[in-house]
Amino acid sequence: MKTVKIIITFLVILTVLFFGTGLVVKDSSYTSQITIHKPLEETFTMFTDIASITLWNPEYTAVEVVDQKPGITGSRYDIKVLHNKQIIIIKEKVLAYVKNEKITLFIDRDGVMERDDYTFTSDRSHTVINLNSSYQAKSYILGCVLPYFKYKFKKIDEVSLNNFKNFAEK
Repeated sequence: MKTVKIIITFLVILTVLFFGTGLVVKDSSYTSQITIHKPLEETFTMFTDIASITLWNPEYTAVEVVDQKPGITGSRYDIKVLHNKQIIIIKEKVLAYVKNEKITLFIDRDGVMERDDYTFTSDRSHTVINLNSSYQAKSYILGCVLPYFKYKFKKIDEVSLNNFKNFAEK
């Protein structure tokens, strides 16, 4: 009987911790960085070229322009992603665009809202891309789960940056 009480107490504590996560942690963030052995202008042009995104991001099957604004800021795109043999549509909006300096994206995907802020710096022959990413869940239950998968989001973005590096340096 004592063992059953201990197990039940342990399960109650885990449940409270799990659901408490959604109350305490509202959003998560991380940073990543990569160096591209190309000049800044060339790197930025390749990174922001809508036509080539599917070449360095293998999960992206297509990018559809929903609304192209002059100056890029405010432009919206639908990105079709192949995930587990299913096509998922990610909605992306450009929040800020400063040529050869930065691009900030708002991404709406499957219950998660993400903000990716890419900044570009150079030392003439190399370009450093810094990514500051933050995300939050649209639902409480998903908000309880997301903090435990922060490493997965970071890994996906780092794979994408490495894919871009390989593409850009060819």
